[in-house]
Amino acid sequence: MSNILLTRIDDRLIHGQVVSQWCKELKPNWILVVNDAVAGDETQQELMNMVAPANAVTRYLTVDEAAYTLDKIDDDQKVMILAAGPEDVLKLVEENIPIKKVNIGNMDMKEGKHEVAPDIAVDDKDLDAFRKMAEHGIELEIQKVPGMKSESLDVLK
Repeated sequence: MSNILLTRIDDRLIHGQVVSQWCKELKPNWILVVNDAVAGDETQQELMNMVAPANAVTRYLTVDEAAYTLDKIDDDQKVMILAAGPEDVLKLVEENIPIKKVNIGNMDMKEGKHEVAPDIAVDDKDLDAFRKMAEHGIELEIQKVPGMKSESLDVLK
């Protein structure tokens, strides 16, 4: 099993903030973008490849592919997992991927969602996924960039 440096929920996936700050801080050599829709969308992949760091292997995987891949990656690999939403991360947890903490970066406001923190908008499905992660003992933290104080996302209230 690989060394998971960061599991981050950010609906923008690979973008400037992730590359310029998180990758610089953590120095992953694998970036796994875990999302069924993006795994099948070559246009989105090409756009993200334009900003993805050259010093990391970047893969766009379905949740099932990611669970299999994470189980097979060597222990010495440093992995960053990027997911668009909490349901994808919950599926990894349910596949026994050893995720201890989930970093929440950005979840845009869309129809049917409400804001629970700045730049974090959720619907009932998102809240249910967060609650289930918390029940698995996973720490949920909001932190935009390294060095910024993290805040706990308490979804059980």
